[in-house]
Amino acid sequence: MGLDDKIKHGAEEAKGKVKEGVGNATNNDDLAAEGKADQASADVKQAGDKAGDAAHDVKDAFKH
Repeated sequence: MGLDDKIKHGAEEAKGKVKEGVGNATNNDDLAAEGKADQASADVKQAGDKAGDAAHDVKDAFKH
């Protein structure tokens, strides 16, 4: 995975945390739920990044 994807996914998670916090602070349940959904989406993407990195590492190990 590219560094730019990892940065985007981290930013998406941070944005979700902010939305959730603002939603909780303002008693806006919809915004808080949207923030949690953003975080869950980012978590899935980050897991994909990690799996891709692991596959790349395995591939590199067999090259040597």
